[in-house]
Amino acid sequence: MWVAETQKSAIPGRSASIREWILSLLGETVLTSWELIKITVPVVILTKILEELGMITCLSYLLEPVMGLVGLPGSLGLVWATAMLTNIYGGMAVFAALAPDLSLTGAQVTILCTMMLIAHTLPLELSISRRAGAAVLPIAALRVGGAVLYAVLLDRLCLWLDLWQEPARLLFKTGEIERNLGAWAVDQLVNLGMIIVVIFGIMVCMRLLRAIGVLSLFERLLGPVLPVFGMSRQAAPLTVVGMVMGLSYGGALIIREACSGKLDRREIFYSMVLMGICHSLVEDTLLMVALGARFGGIFWGRILFSLGIVFCIVRLSRFIEQRTTRIPTGTA
Repeated sequence: MWVAETQKSAIPGRSASIREWILSLLGETVLTSWELIKITVPVVILTKILEELGMITCLSYLLEPVMGLVGLPGSLGLVWATAMLTNIYGGMAVFAALAPDLSLTGAQVTILCTMMLIAHTLPLELSISRRAGAAVLPIAALRVGGAVLYAVLLDRLCLWLDLWQEPARLLFKTGEIERNLGAWAVDQLVNLGMIIVVIFGIMVCMRLLRAIGVLSLFERLLGPVLPVFGMSRQAAPLTVVGMVMGLSYGGALIIREACSGKLDRREIFYSMVLMGICHSLVEDTLLMVALGARFGGIFWGRILFSLGIVFCIVRLSRFIEQRTTRIPTGTA
């Protein structure tokens, strides 16, 4: 968290020793990580149980008609189902196993990858949204529905412009690996460790960037833009971290800010929508490029689509509010 109170001692100076600064940083990391781990552990276990029961495969059958709607083979429903209920890495593994038997174009791979980018790891990330104060059902509907809508638009655009219709270049290929429960548990412990390391890195970077004025400059630049999307200046750094680093990390910070009462429910919702549809712009984008997706569709297109969605939601919300608060005339 990098709210004003915690940033008075952003770097060691007259008022704080190096030791105090390090202890403060470690304490902040522990508190933020704990907020996320409390959610992650039960959700990961539940997801593993559903996976072992075959629920993910059942969901893939239900998604076959949706795949046809966006111009993809029905079997790729298993890829999206896996990504939604586990994570992007799970979707990548299933895709790598299925892709060699399919003749996919660059456009088709890009469409599938954008669907995974917009809607993945839903049990965990929706839990984060709920803890931050955003209603689960609207966020879930916007992410799943947004993934389908963007895929439909991208499919039609690619066909209309004859874009990326050549055979896909699959840069990432792997065989399906049998994993026992012990190996799975070790992977989850490694993931939790990585969460703590990444959050610590974020805290250090944010404090240093705040100290040299980079974040202040960035927030000033975002300040005039954010009100258009229903968010205040205080939501700027949190939302930016979520978009760049990922919802898990940005969401943990949002949770702490939400508990402080400095963000109202509406801007928390708008922030979680924006981060939900468009997050982890660095890591996840590179992973999808490795699968053969085209950068323009998974990066620039996703950013523009997410901003457009939030803009429409803000405008619709304000319109409804104006209609409901309007005083009726001509009444006795």
